[in-house]
Amino acid sequence: MNIHEFQAKELLRKYGIPVPFGKMIANASDAGEITHNEFAAKGITTVVLKSQIHAGGRGKGVVSDVHTNLPMEVDGKQVRGVTVIREGNIADKAYHIAKATQGNKLVTIQTGAEGKIVRRMLVEEGLNIAREFYLSILLDRQVSKNVIMVSTEGGMEIEEVAEHHPEKIVRVHIEPKMGFRSFQARELGTALGLTGEALKNFIDFAIKLVKAYDELDCSMLEVNPLVLTADNRIVALDAKVNFDDNALYRHPEYKELRDLDEEEALEIEASKYDLNYIKLDGNVGCMVNGAGLAMATMDVIQLAGGKPANFLDVGGTATADRIANAFRIMLSDKSVKAVFINIFGGIVRCDRVANGIIQASKQVDLTVPCIIRLDGTNAIEAREILEKSGLKFSVGSTLQEAAAKVKATVDAL
Repeated sequence: MNIHEFQAKELLRKYGIPVPFGKMIANASDAGEITHNEFAAKGITTVVLKSQIHAGGRGKGVVSDVHTNLPMEVDGKQVRGVTVIREGNIADKAYHIAKATQGNKLVTIQTGAEGKIVRRMLVEEGLNIAREFYLSILLDRQVSKNVIMVSTEGGMEIEEVAEHHPEKIVRVHIEPKMGFRSFQARELGTALGLTGEALKNFIDFAIKLVKAYDELDCSMLEVNPLVLTADNRIVALDAKVNFDDNALYRHPEYKELRDLDEEEALEIEASKYDLNYIKLDGNVGCMVNGAGLAMATMDVIQLAGGKPANFLDVGGTATADRIANAFRIMLSDKSVKAVFINIFGGIVRCDRVANGIIQASKQVDLTVPCIIRLDGTNAIEAREILEKSGLKFSVGSTLQEAAAKVKATVDAL
C-alpha cells in the first residue's frame, strides 16, 4: 500500500523525525492564502510547491493540460511537478502555479505518457541546503534481514546510482535479535562524510527512522533527498512510505490514508474479491495461482511474442465465483485479446478448477480465445473435462505446448 508524501511526513513527525514545515492543499486559493498567512508569519521566504501523486520523478515531470496535452506555463515557464519560489510575490506565484497544476496531469518518467491527474499539492518551506543524500530501509530477501542503504548521490534515482556508481551505495544489515545499533548509524554517517554536530544529528535521525520503519510495518521507507542544512540539521526533504500489505490488519487507521484516485479502477475492483491484480499494457490476460507462477507465465507470454496485459493471482481457492470475477476484471480491459490460464494443482485439485472454469465461462461472456494449461493433482481428469465441455477452449498438457498455443493465438490477432 502506497501513501502520499504529505501523509508520510505526518507519520514521521510523530517519531520526532525532522521534516520541513508544510501544508497539504486541495485548491489553488489555499496555496496563496496559506503562503501569505502561515508561512509569512514564520518568516519563511522560500516556498516549494509539490504535486502529490503516487509516482517518482516529479521534479523533472511536466504538468500538461488534461484536455489538450499541451504543457502548462506560468510567466512563460513550463510548470513542473515541483516548483521552488524564491522571488517576487510568493503568495501570488504559489496561487497561479497551483491553479495551473491542480486538475491537470503530471507526466514523469514513472507515470508514462498518460501521466497522473494532480488533485492534491503540498506547500512546504524551502531550506538552505548544504548537501543532499539518499537513505532507505527495506527488506533484503536474500539474507532475510532489513537493510539500511545510504548514498552521497541524493536526489538521483537509486537504480541509476546502482548502475553507474555502485561504489557510492553503502549498506548495513540489521540483525533481527540485536536491532539497529548506534555504531551502525555512525558507520553510515561517516560513509556520507559527516562529522561533528552533523554526524550526531544523523545518528539520531537514523535511529528514529528505523524505529518508525518497524512500528509502522513498512515494506520500504525511502528518504530522497535527505538533506544537511547550512546549520547542520538533518531533514527528510522527501519521504516515500510503502506499507506491508500482510500487516494491514494491525493498522485499521491506514484505511484513511488510501487514495483510490491513485489506483487503477480494475485493481480496486479486484481487491474487493481478494484477487491480486496488477494492470499492464499488453494484449494477453493471464490467470494463475501463485506469484512465482505468474512471473513465469508472463515470461512465457513474452517469449511467445505476446505482451502480458495483467498480473492476476487467484490464489489457492480457484472456485467458480473466483474465476468468474477474475474473467470479468480481465475482460474489462479492452486491450485483452486472449486469455491464458495457467494453474498448478497442489492444494486445489485441477478437476475442480476445470469445472470452475466451465461454470465461470457460462457466467461471463468469454468472447476472446482462451488457452488453458492445468498441471498437478488430477490434471489428466481436468483436461478431459475441458475437452468434453463443448466450449471453445484451447488446452495444453505442458507449459511448452500451452506456450505454442499462445504464440499461435497471438500471431492470429
